[in-house]
Amino acid sequence: FRLQEDYLVYLSLLRRFKRKYKFKVYAYCLMPNHVHILGEIGDRRMLSSFMHDLNMTYTRYFNGKHEKVGHLWQGRFKNKVIAKDEYLIQCFNYVEFNPVRAQLTQSPSEYPWNSYHARVLGKNDRLTDTLVY
Repeated sequence: FRLQEDYLVYLSLLRRFKRKYKFKVYAYCLMPNHVHILGEIGDRRMLSSFMHDLNMTYTRYFNGKHEKVGHLWQGRFKNKVIAKDEYLIQCFNYVEFNPVRAQLTQSPSEYPWNSYHARVLGKNDRLTDTLVY
């Protein structure tokens, strides 16, 4: 991501493909050079299609906007099954505190491109879902 518009476009695409694939977004963080998404999809076989559509559509936008060619993301996305509540909490913290660890901000509440605002501060971002046990 280079410009504010880049982040906004990615979030818009995430909302679009979230609806299309019935993907639940529980936490996210857009870093300048990578993305973290903590989510759930109804049909696990559709996860690759969801990520492919999201990343390819964004790559086309970014390359056109910034006169680039080729891939933006290095390698395939990584996914893990979260089976324990303790690990889930660690994942929320890992995702939303990523900009703090990268020294981009002092607090996740100061970083505009994460789910902390919706999940913790209660601001509706029309993207973040509430996790129901």
